[in-house]
Amino acid sequence: MELETNKRQKPFGGSWGLELGCPIEVLSVCPTRPKGQTPGDPSQLWWPLLKLGQSRDMPAARMSMQRICHLKPEALSMPPGASESPSCQRRHTLPASEFRCLTLEDAVSVFEIERQAFISVSGICPLYLEEIRHFLTLCPELSLGWFEEGRLVAFIIGSLWDEERLTQESLRLHRPGGRVAHLHVLAVHHTFRQQGKGSILLWRYLHHLGGQRAVRRAVLMCEEALVPFYEKFGFRAVGPCAITVGSLTFTELQCSLRGQAFLRRNSGY
Repeated sequence: MELETNKRQKPFGGSWGLELGCPIEVLSVCPTRPKGQTPGDPSQLWWPLLKLGQSRDMPAARMSMQRICHLKPEALSMPPGASESPSCQRRHTLPASEFRCLTLEDAVSVFEIERQAFISVSGICPLYLEEIRHFLTLCPELSLGWFEEGRLVAFIIGSLWDEERLTQESLRLHRPGGRVAHLHVLAVHHTFRQQGKGSILLWRYLHHLGGQRAVRRAVLMCEEALVPFYEKFGFRAVGPCAITVGSLTFTELQCSLRGQAFLRRNSGY
């Protein structure tokens, strides 16, 4: 006698249910008593002994259809109130890693990462929630987010500028006719820091900008300690930035996007 089970049954408790894909052969059927049961008990059960993967040609003498309890395969179901883990739910629906431009729906997640990265350290944010929404409405194509299984882990937000150097106005404005991409903020979720994600994201962002013909160069401002990090990607310091925030001062850096020299220097990413 043989039975075929469903090859894919519903997951239960983090693992798959019975998954055989091969015949089940009844070696023998003998009355055996569960522990504690007395002989002659009318509730005595038949417990067939099973063996997997045997030949389909079973001698008829070894089978007694009158004494076999037919086994009916059933899909396992989740206990009431239990739910599959998020990883199981996402595994086949969301890419493991994705880079894409941000949308207004990402604004809150962006601000949460930024708040943890900056407010906890300096007490200020490069962009607050309304400003994030402002730039994601006007120029979402100048942003880039890194998502892992649907979760935002790092991002960059930029806008266009049309002057040689940054001014206080450049913190709030997007100039559609400009040829300079102003990088307002780069931030990584605190649980994903020290993994090189900021470097990879910046390289991809510069590559993204290099594909936009209207954009000639990128510009940003940062604290002095971060200058060596940006210099690895082709940025060069052009002097103190005219923008100050409270007692904080910044260095202004620029990077030419023509010829994509940064791609050759950082091709290892």
